[in-house]
Amino acid sequence: MTLDLWAKTSGTWINVGTVLAGTSLGLLLHHRLPFRMQQILTQGIGLLTLWLGLSMASKLAEARAGQVDGTILGLLAIALGGLLGEANQIEERLTQFGDWLKHRFQGTGRFTEGFVASSLLFCVGPMTLLGCLNNGLTGDITLLMLKAVMDGIAAIAFTSTYGVGVGFSSLVILVFQGGLSLAAATLTAVLPSPATDPRVWLITGVGGLMVLGVGLNLLEVTKVRVASFLPALAIAPLLHWLATQI
Repeated sequence: MTLDLWAKTSGTWINVGTVLAGTSLGLLLHHRLPFRMQQILTQGIGLLTLWLGLSMASKLAEARAGQVDGTILGLLAIALGGLLGEANQIEERLTQFGDWLKHRFQGTGRFTEGFVASSLLFCVGPMTLLGCLNNGLTGDITLLMLKAVMDGIAAIAFTSTYGVGVGFSSLVILVFQGGLSLAAATLTAVLPSPATDPRVWLITGVGGLMVLGVGLNLLEVTKVRVASFLPALAIAPLLHWLATQI
């Protein structure tokens, strides 16, 4: 069965729509909710984000490769990825892009912070990877629909705190998720069973550590440079392959 462009990427377009809708609702509520209510919404999302990150990170225990434990692989991936990200100034580049959007569209307040945080949260996770594979290969949008609803709700809370910058994360969703859905056909050779593949578990676990960072930032516990760890997502499957050769 050959799928057309819409069938392969429909889940992504719906996700973009829910984030934009959530952003719009968040902007409407922003001036109607007192600060303490905006703050409690953000803290609630922060707590949920920590739970999601912990749930994802627990997959490291199942990502064993040969004689090497998945936790060790996750540690190596996040450490090497962080060093590579810092060397290439990924955090700064993403911030500069957010600042450019802020200036270009006359954004105000915490525009860039909201853009970066929501882009990372909405695009890192197993639902993104598995949902895009299902959408691109079979046209099944079930997982991406669930993700779209979750992202839309999160966008309401994010926008009440960060402002319109959250809505611009839809550009990242469109490019990243849409590209992954279109590329799904080429991934079937290396990921025949993505839901049970230890490489996917490893990527999920490493992504979970990054999501934990987003949660800590939302709760203002510390400032984790989450974007700098993005290379870890690409390094993880390479480390898994190397470990299987031992």
